[in-house]
Amino acid sequence: MKLTKAHKKNLIYLVIAALFIIPQTRTPIQVFINKGLALFGPSVIESSERQHIDFTKWMLVSKDNEVLNFEDLKGKVVFINFWATWCPPCIAELPSMQKLYDDYKDKVEFVFVSDETQIVVQEFLYKKGYTLKVYRPRTNYPEFFNINGIPRTFLIDRNGEIIIDKTGAANWNSNTVRETIDGLL
Repeated sequence: MKLTKAHKKNLIYLVIAALFIIPQTRTPIQVFINKGLALFGPSVIESSERQHIDFTKWMLVSKDNEVLNFEDLKGKVVFINFWATWCPPCIAELPSMQKLYDDYKDKVEFVFVSDETQIVVQEFLYKKGYTLKVYRPRTNYPEFFNINGIPRTFLIDRNGEIIIDKTGAANWNSNTVRETIDGLL
């Protein structure tokens, strides 16, 4: 039997569909696609459109049982990211976040938040070589974050204005983000 061009196309589509169905290949493919989508940095919100947040009592806890009270971040530049180890867009943007964290961790408060257990998160970070400090919520999320999808990332200035609000993967090590942070410092 000779394969026609249509048969070859159908066979390629079938193989691609199978790769998305098989769990061992699905996640790496999704991460690869999201890395392509995350080539661009997030947009800065126009000053007239920015929302102001309230540094309310929101408690987070680290793997070392260190409690972080969100109120204590008032007056600081805050980078907050909501993510999960099973989320392909989250995985795709983490390398750029690690680079940003490496360069700004002493100047900006980085708060990485995951609802997963600390064991799952720490195994993932160790396996990938990340040094990010991840917190787990101890109390309910403040309403102003309105987390209905991950990854969700905010850059907040010293006055509590949301400068960047991005849902989905992005290049957080972009010149735009770095220049924005430098301007806030």
